[in-house]
Amino acid sequence: MKHTFKTEGELWRYNSEKAAWFFITINKALSEDIKALCERGSGWGQVKVEVTIGQTTWLTSIFPEKKGTFLLPVKASVRKAENIKEGDLVKVTLTSMESL
Repeated sequence: MKHTFKTEGELWRYNSEKAAWFFITINKALSEDIKALCERGSGWGQVKVEVTIGQTTWLTSIFPEKKGTFLLPVKASVRKAENIKEGDLVKVTLTSMESL
């Protein structure tokens, strides 16, 4: 069964030597719910999801971090289409892509 979650979070930038990456951190309470329902995941704990921000929907994975939360990467085409920038509070719908 697929599961859908709604949340919001601030868009933030991680700068590496080669590029800047943009993420939204999924809050800890929701991250725990996702882990409980999607614990099979794949690889090293990432969960495949369909994401909707505004009118834009795409497939990606959310990635666990040491703090017990998940990180949602937000690609440039989505940021441009939805006119969102670093520091914006963004509403997100996540649907797990795995039948659990």
